[in-house]
Amino acid sequence: MSLEMINLICSAEEDALESKRLAEKQAADIINDAHKAGRSGVEETLARADSEIAHLIRAANQKATEEAAALASATANRLAAMRARAERRVGDAATFIFESITGLQNTGNSGSSGSSGSSGSSGSSGL
Repeated sequence: MSLEMINLICSAEEDALESKRLAEKQAADIINDAHKAGRSGVEETLARADSEIAHLIRAANQKATEEAAALASATANRLAAMRARAERRVGDAATFIFESITGLQNTGNSGSSGSSGSSGSSGSSGL
């Protein structure tokens, strides 16, 4: 083999090694770019998810506040109705208690319950 052939073979091997190194560098660059693009895509997706979660939380809080206000209003209305009913019954309760304790029936005429004649000698003078 001549020196010229050896040099040609060495040059071809060096060119092949250089081509291999260049291809490896290009492959590494492509891989790095793909990783960056992937991370960027993931970050964008996470940002959108965070935004959507925040929106859903705000909507849920608003709905809960509205429902709580409606429930409070309904409860206040029920309370007012119950209070009115109880206040209407106070007079009946007082009459029932009076009649239970005294044994007399309240006919609506104050002071005339003891003068009917049936219990005229009971001597009830001011309760």
